[in-house]
Amino acid sequence: MRFVVRLITTLLGLAAAAAGAVLVIEAVGALVRPGTGALIVPWQRVHAALSVVSWDDAPVRASAAVVLVAGLLLLLVATTSRRREIRLHDPAPEVTVTTDPRSLARLVGHQVRDQDGVATASVTASAKRVQVRASSQFRDTGDLRGRLTEAAEHAVHDLPLRTTPKVLVSVSTPKERR
Repeated sequence: MRFVVRLITTLLGLAAAAAGAVLVIEAVGALVRPGTGALIVPWQRVHAALSVVSWDDAPVRASAAVVLVAGLLLLLVATTSRRREIRLHDPAPEVTVTTDPRSLARLVGHQVRDQDGVATASVTASAKRVQVRASSQFRDTGDLRGRLTEAAEHAVHDLPLRTTPKVLVSVSTPKERR
């Protein structure tokens, strides 16, 4: 979702910069050559075309509806794109401590990858859940899933998190080579 917000703000910023550049060019052109026509935008024709349009016309109402829907969509995207932070216990009343899900996943991932028998591991984390997907080096996983669950839970419990996320671990074996 953050990507969508960044994309929209970039496009709106570029549109505002382009409109500003056109306005500056037109203003400088009017100062340098007073009394002549516009350089880029034919303002007289635009004014003449807009002077015959009424507020009750269908294209005006359709444009207003499109702008309203676009504004509501932008508002929805902006309100749902909050940063997903994980709260930790505050060391003092004036201090708020947070971490992001990537940092939590990275910490758990280091603990899981340090276990014997782990070929690869990927970890995703949120405030409610830490999910570990590991691949065993050997075909027989034995107690690897239990050890990884214990290591991940130990890493999570060592942090001063306000709420402890649920730890889910899955282990896969290597595929047969042909």
